[in-house]
Amino acid sequence: MALFTLTINGQAHTLEAEPDMPLLWVLRDLLGYTGTKYSCGMGVCGVCTVHIDGQPRRSCVVSVGNLSGNEITTIEGLLPHGTHPVQKAWLDENVVQCGYCQPGQIMMAVALLASTNNPTDAEIEEAMSGVLCRCGTYQRIRQAIRNASREM
Repeated sequence: MALFTLTINGQAHTLEAEPDMPLLWVLRDLLGYTGTKYSCGMGVCGVCTVHIDGQPRRSCVVSVGNLSGNEITTIEGLLPHGTHPVQKAWLDENVVQCGYCQPGQIMMAVALLASTNNPTDAEIEEAMSGVLCRCGTYQRIRQAIRNASREM
């Protein structure tokens, strides 16, 4: 076990963990940030996406031992009360069906819009292709991203 201080959603957290413990389990089990979900555990499905220094990363394959000095943002770290433009667009377009993948989808969409002001459909599909939606709400996701890009 080792002691780590992580900055998550702008707040410093000091915790004890094995250096190879995945960030996902640190977030969920040690710190109570349960918005980030577990699915494949191999970094393939994108459901566990968070931002590390503003870049989308799969929290199930990033070890806590590699994160000192990094800024981590989870779905809980977006604007309070679901007021982030992407979250509002998600609601306006009724994107959510089962909702399980939505934190990962939203975090990927936020990262896309931070780097690309007005993404084309091809850019949206490329950026979002790494997050699987079992319910198939991809058309609504694409429309929500278009809507959010106009507001941002």
